[in-house]
Amino acid sequence: MPQNVSVTPSAGRAARLLVPLTGVFVACLVLIPSTASKFIALGPFALSGATLVFPIVFIFNDVLTEVYGYARARQVIWTGMACQVLASFFYWLVGMWPAATFWDNQAAYDSILGTTWRITIASLSAYFCSEFVNSYIMSRMKYFARGARGAAQAGRYIASTLVGQLVDSMIFMGVGFAGVLAKGDLVKTILTIWLAKTAYEVVALPLSMPFANWLKRVEGVDALDDPNRTNYNPFQVRQAPAPTEAPTK
Repeated sequence: MPQNVSVTPSAGRAARLLVPLTGVFVACLVLIPSTASKFIALGPFALSGATLVFPIVFIFNDVLTEVYGYARARQVIWTGMACQVLASFFYWLVGMWPAATFWDNQAAYDSILGTTWRITIASLSAYFCSEFVNSYIMSRMKYFARGARGAAQAGRYIASTLVGQLVDSMIFMGVGFAGVLAKGDLVKTILTIWLAKTAYEVVALPLSMPFANWLKRVEGVDALDDPNRTNYNPFQVRQAPAPTEAPTK
């Protein structure tokens, strides 16, 4: 098992890229409602336009957990959750507010940004559960692989995405569309979205893995979460102990 070597980048360099990375993470989340209303064709399959955006959130979660550790990823997940709630509230508020007399595009607004509370709850629930599942699996697999890169790194990216995206697809479609779609169509849609998002992650590996490893060099940190010292409770708010450092390759 890895030695407990504390990761303490210098104060001037510590997590200096975490803020812009969080910004991209949140931007992708906020884009999801405005892209979800259009369905796009992928061969014989129809997918929500948000399928192009949402996997980026998982890719960034993988990178954040890989580089900074579970505790930092947890902070970013909660930040994204808060921004999602804020965006949903203002989409709703603007949508229900009486329109100016000269403005006659309410139907267009509602078709793109309007949503029901059921879909909102489905989206937030799916995001919360799937992101924490994804980050937990990434963290544990990295520790037991001693922070190994190459095939081991690709394996934990894919494994965490397979489980996380399945959780996301099942919760979102189950909460949002159970009783609306026929059971067979619901299962088919869940499987299609799950496989499409997972394939997205696999195709992105030649970019996401080198990016994570570059980020480790720039930030001077390669966190390795010791399960004996890491609190995996999603609701933990107390400052966690510093993670251990992955062995230098």
